[in-house]
Amino acid sequence: MSSGREVAARLSPLAPLALSLALVAGLCALLGASPAAVAAGLWDGAFGTADQAARVLATLAPLLLCGSGLLFTFRAGLYHLGVEGQLVIGAVCATGAARALWPGLPAGLVVALAIAAGALGGVLWGALTGALHTRARVSEIFAGLGMNFVAQGAVLYLVFGPWKRPGVASMAGTEPLDGALWLSTLGGTDLSPAALLLAALALVGAAVVLGRTHFGLRLRAVGLSPEAAAVLGVPAAREMLAAFAISGALAGVAGALQVLGTFHRLLPNVSSNLGFLALLVVMLARRAALVAPIALFFSALNVGSLKLPMTLGLESSLAGVLQGALVLFALLSPWSARAARGGGRPEEA
Repeated sequence: MSSGREVAARLSPLAPLALSLALVAGLCALLGASPAAVAAGLWDGAFGTADQAARVLATLAPLLLCGSGLLFTFRAGLYHLGVEGQLVIGAVCATGAARALWPGLPAGLVVALAIAAGALGGVLWGALTGALHTRARVSEIFAGLGMNFVAQGAVLYLVFGPWKRPGVASMAGTEPLDGALWLSTLGGTDLSPAALLLAALALVGAAVVLGRTHFGLRLRAVGLSPEAAAVLGVPAAREMLAAFAISGALAGVAGALQVLGTFHRLLPNVSSNLGFLALLVVMLARRAALVAPIALFFSALNVGSLKLPMTLGLESSLAGVLQGALVLFALLSPWSARAARGGGRPEEA
């Protein structure tokens, strides 16, 4: 009997995936499409060619960076929705640094300083969000969403104002950066090995810090109960601010890499909603060890879904339905409820 309960406990985290796949399969049937054909179309769209596979990995890099930062805020018990704005501000700061420093400094130094500027911008944006929460008692959800709107407004102002392309201002963004400032890519594809390496190092670093250091332990105490943590001498507000700042730094680096490695300019939609997608990844993963495979799955869905309108006549937003359903069923599952009460050590790195 106990073995049966043990098997059920091990399989329960897979229930959200099964329910989500069943929901999407039913939706495909209603639309007159074969679920098998949709799955094959998604796979072909993501990994059918080397260019498409490289695009999946290129999208994976900012997802891992943002997800690594969100692990810190989730560990502190914070539903931090401001990561999208931090990514955007990182892109703005990186673009500003590149425009200001080039060609006065060597290209390699400009790239490094632009990435650092993106990280610093993300830190400041994250710290401001954290201050609104810890000092002004604003919910981190509303503070983060509000800061996202401000960041997006700043991008639109710059693209259509001071940084507009000569003679025209459009959604195409600013004038492209000089080619010397572009991150090198693999075989002419969209994949920048440097960006993917930075993202992998960030995830490993997050796992080590959260799982092996006193700081990670203090964040866990704050996440379980800020009041109890304060009684034990752990300054909850300071730890929360640190989590916001770390999340901002990594999201800011992701924004810088979007500019230097992917778009080579500042676009109004420079984030491509990857910050919000990283939120879904971490809400589903709950621990560092699962962030990479889930982020890869979501990245493949994003890229693969672009081929659905051409091959099956279906909307590419079907991938978003699957992603949202996964998170929804995960949050509603009994396993998730136990995790939220601290029963399953879900946030353990």
